[in-house]
Amino acid sequence: MKRAVVGSLLAISVAVSTLTAADVLATVNGKAITKKEVNSILKSAGIDYDKLSPEQQKMVVDQAIERELLKEHAVKSGVENTQEFKKALEKIKQDLALEVWMKQQFDSIKISDKEAKAFYDKNIDKFKRPQTVHARHILVKSEDEAKKIIDQLKKTPKAELKSKFIELAKTKSIGPSGKNGGDLGYFGKEQMVKPFSEAAFALKPGEFTQTPVRTQFGYHIIYVEDKKPAQTVPFEKVKDKIKQQLRMDKFQEIVSKKAQELRKSAKIEKKI
Repeated sequence: MKRAVVGSLLAISVAVSTLTAADVLATVNGKAITKKEVNSILKSAGIDYDKLSPEQQKMVVDQAIERELLKEHAVKSGVENTQEFKKALEKIKQDLALEVWMKQQFDSIKISDKEAKAFYDKNIDKFKRPQTVHARHILVKSEDEAKKIIDQLKKTPKAELKSKFIELAKTKSIGPSGKNGGDLGYFGKEQMVKPFSEAAFALKPGEFTQTPVRTQFGYHIIYVEDKKPAQTVPFEKVKDKIKQQLRMDKFQEIVSKKAQELRKSAKIEKKI
């Protein structure tokens, strides 16, 4: 339901932005075809007009021109006077009325800082972050190979250790992170297999494992770049997200309550 509501609000947003479009790509009998209009059509396919090649842009604009010409022809043909058109228009009007009503309900909801703080305090565990470590690793198949790499690192000056580790990761590691210098980013203890996590969290920033770490994937050499202690995210950092969530929760409550009220007075016949 939430995705459907967000989709409805987005559809309204796109429709409004189309009316205020500025960049004119072509005109058809005096009517401008804008970049925003074209992008609103392309959006369903995940395409951005500005990212197309000049040839593709020309093709898209030509299709938009043809679409506009066909729209004009359809209107002139008298299709608006047919029952089929009137039924389709009535359905569109009803769907649009629902979308606008939903947007009005959503826009009317205001969440105060006090309400957000009360939610934060009541659900403080949701905002606790465990200790994390930022590490790199080199993964190889054999213990002997891992030991040889460790020996190279031991001979490397401390100031050059990180760059040397990255170089070796790119040339020696068989893991998917090898191409990125073995970078694993920040992770918590529970995110990695136990032997790997225990070794990584035992290191200080700037240190690497002096013996190979064995897992089911092979043998690892781990280098720790940074550590972050366990912490609670400050309220100010999550206030806006909390407000948005509470706003959406209230909106869902309003819509659900109204639907239940309407059910009581409606004549409903289920076919299944």
